Amino acid sequence: MNRLFYRGLMAVCVAAVSIAAPAQLLPAPQDVLTLSASSSVEVQYDVIAMTMSATREGSDASVVQSQLRQAVDAALSEARKAQRPGQIDVRTGAFSLTPRYGNRGAQITGWIGTGEVVLEGRDMAAIAQVAARLATMTVARVGYALSRETRERVEGDAVSQAIARFRARAGDYAKQFGFNGYTVREVNVGTADPMLVQPMMRQRMVANAASDESIPVEAGKATLNVTVNGSVQMTR
Repeated sequence: MNRLFYRGLMAVCVAAVSIAAPAQLLPAPQDVLTLSASSSVEVQYDVIAMTMSATREGSDASVVQSQLRQAVDAALSEARKAQRPGQIDVRTGAFSLTPRYGNRGAQITGWIGTGEVVLEGRDMAAIAQVAARLATMTVARVGYALSRETRERVEGDAVSQAIARFRARAGDYAKQFGFNGYTVREVNVGTADPMLVQPMMRQRMVANAASDESIPVEAGKATLNVTVNGSVQMTR
């Protein structure tokens, strides 16, 4: 019995050693180079999002809400006349009604309501003209972005440039270390989608909205950044 037990124990030990042996025999990574490269491409913003806002206040919540809804409905009715999918899109934004408290903060003395209509699209000049005609609202903020088509095109160019720089840098570094070339081990590609938001002075927008003039807009340019980082195995 003891001899059988001893033989069984030895068999288990040998099996454990055979399983652990491959992990112990794996060589540590050598001649591995970690590096990164980046690329930046500048492009004109081609989408505008102009948020129009109306504020009403009073002692009766239902009256304030009704007045605010009328202001929003009037702006929507006017804006929809110029609506063109992709060029001028119209949608509602935030709509809120909050209480106003007295000095001691215990009693509600009134209500303040805010409603928004958002004009968004690629025809910036036309959107600025529509915004100027919305007499019941003023411009709260303006945001610029890249359309999906533009972003994908520019991102593709930036990624190609960043990868080319990564490959060139890896080859150059490998030669400086005395190697003939390299093979890629792992690579990560990261992109950032730019967005620019410009708050605008309400007083100036009130004056513009009261006239037939277009609200001035200037989109500016975006910078799309792409980073490629990873590691390569230098080869002889």
